[in-house]
Amino acid sequence: MPSIPGAVRRTVMLTAGIVLLGACGGEGGSPSGAAAEKGGAGYPVTLENCGRTVTVEAAPHRAVSLNQGSTEILFSLGLADRLAGTATWTDPVMKGLEEADAAVPRIAENQPSSEKVLDKEPDFVSASFESTLGKGGVAPREQFEELGVPTYLSPTDCTAKDNTGSSDGSRTKPLTMESVYDEVHDLAEVFGVTERGDALVAGLRERIETATADIDASDTTLLYWFANSEAPYLAGCCGAPGIITEELGAKNVFDDTHEEWPQINWETVADRNPDVLVIGDLTRKSQTAESAEKKIEFLETNPATKNMDAVRHKRYVLLSGQAMNPTIRTVEGVERVAAGLRSFGLAG
Repeated sequence: MPSIPGAVRRTVMLTAGIVLLGACGGEGGSPSGAAAEKGGAGYPVTLENCGRTVTVEAAPHRAVSLNQGSTEILFSLGLADRLAGTATWTDPVMKGLEEADAAVPRIAENQPSSEKVLDKEPDFVSASFESTLGKGGVAPREQFEELGVPTYLSPTDCTAKDNTGSSDGSRTKPLTMESVYDEVHDLAEVFGVTERGDALVAGLRERIETATADIDASDTTLLYWFANSEAPYLAGCCGAPGIITEELGAKNVFDDTHEEWPQINWETVADRNPDVLVIGDLTRKSQTAESAEKKIEFLETNPATKNMDAVRHKRYVLLSGQAMNPTIRTVEGVERVAAGLRSFGLAG
């Protein structure tokens, strides 16, 4: 990853771009004209975000979103025209957002360099994971902020979470959808579209209520497999899969670990013998057995797993990677797992 000093030559251009963009008109009640030069009505916006105070002087018009989860929130808020670029995708874009996605350049399918991000002259940068805006990621938050670019990190990755150990971190207490809703409200406030944020959250809450109505899965055990067949990443108790499990009243067979995605051997998985396997259907190619098809092929031929109850009865629920991360698509996860349990006769 290029160091920021190599990009300092852009500082004057970047700062000038932010001032000029702040003077442009925009939809959703964004400021225009002389008022925008002073930030406009409702600005500056100041947020407490993952232990940092973030101040946004004017509604962003050239934002860059560095993770798919953050990007899909911004698209869902109708902000595609305020984005200069996106990056780090694991799945096809959420249904209904294809037009927005097509209108915004992808800086990189995976993690971009800081130089490529700065080439977009961003006036705001958002990310879903601390690793994206930390050492070894695109660039630490401080480096963007030194250039006058405010940054935002999803509270789902810092609320009651320790990211100092393994790459995926561990939870000190279970995550809830409230952290996702907080992210929606924060981003809506930053962009000056708070009513859209309220409407989006209300819709997500309603979908969960509908999906979980009259369901009783208290006698059902689940296992969540995100990626990798050689050393599989399986869900611990308390991340996004924990939200799904809790909403349905079921039990995660690995709820005794607080690691986000511990790597657990297949013999231990077979010993836990879950009723249902929730399988990540990813389109990326950075691990072994990314697609659901490859995962199922492995499960049905591996000596350690082929005799598990869920495998013999083909009790599989397929989810996008984003539904297994703490995002607005976690709601999609609740809906699909609920539908799967009902189809298997395991919903009470």
